[in-house]
Amino acid sequence: MLFLIFAMLTVAGAVAAMSLRNLVHSVLALTVAFAGLAAVYLQLGAQFVGLAQILVYIGAVAILIVFAVLLTRDSEASPLAIVGSWKGSGVVALAIFGILAWAVDHSAASRQSVLPQPEATMQQIGNALMLRFALPLEIIGLLLTVALIGAVTIAMREKKEMR
Repeated sequence: MLFLIFAMLTVAGAVAAMSLRNLVHSVLALTVAFAGLAAVYLQLGAQFVGLAQILVYIGAVAILIVFAVLLTRDSEASPLAIVGSWKGSGVVALAIFGILAWAVDHSAASRQSVLPQPEATMQQIGNALMLRFALPLEIIGLLLTVALIGAVTIAMREKKEMR
């Protein structure tokens, strides 16, 4: 029952993120979808993935998107309009889902027996991230910072050219 509530929250957030016309509201709806997904992970017993979803996607990516939108948004611009056909988009989405489902069903990897995975504790994963993978973690943080600075620079340059 709880899984269905979290799944509906995730789907509702994703649909709202796609259908809302206000960009800031869409980003906030996407954050709700991220939170629902994190709750599903936590309920399924994947504590590390659920907490990483909260820290990385909700705590960093969604906030970064909100700041980038608020910093680069033109106050005189019209709100985003959804262009195209919902029916055509639905047909394309169903076709892609069907192709992916067929590919997964007929892949050689799905026929192999699954080996038992060793149990990894949160402390072991944290030690690996902070010791072995500290440099890639720092590079990702630097990349997100550079992306935000680049978005602000491009927006400032476009505003000067429009005047």
